[in-house]
Amino acid sequence: MFNLFKKIISKGETTNSSPVGFEFTGNIQFTLKIKELHIGYLTIESGRWIFRYSEAFKTQKNYARLTGFSDLDKVYSTEELWPFFKIRIPGLKQPMVRDIIKAENLDDSNEAVLLKRFGRKTMSNPYILEPA
Repeated sequence: MFNLFKKIISKGETTNSSPVGFEFTGNIQFTLKIKELHIGYLTIESGRWIFRYSEAFKTQKNYARLTGFSDLDKVYSTEELWPFFKIRIPGLKQPMVRDIIKAENLDDSNEAVLLKRFGRKTMSNPYILEPA
């Protein structure tokens, strides 16, 4: 049962597959927004994922804070991409996804590359993630 659950949440990938990662020498930034409001910024800095809210989002009253990011003033940092963003990367075993990766010569072991290519929109939330 546990293995079935792991298979479902890993989007069909087997438990023997290596985790998707990234390697960069520089910084990459994404802007998370809803409509015209910039919610925050997701960056990769020295091998760490960083998320921080924008000043515009901190002062607005129409939208709630993101799940897992409750403190408006905190700079969140981790080595693993948060599930909130990771769900934007489709299962890599899907034939259409494999075709895109091959046709565009993408590094399928690089989360930032996959997030940049596939992460703009998701059916699970209304937010837009744009590479800066």
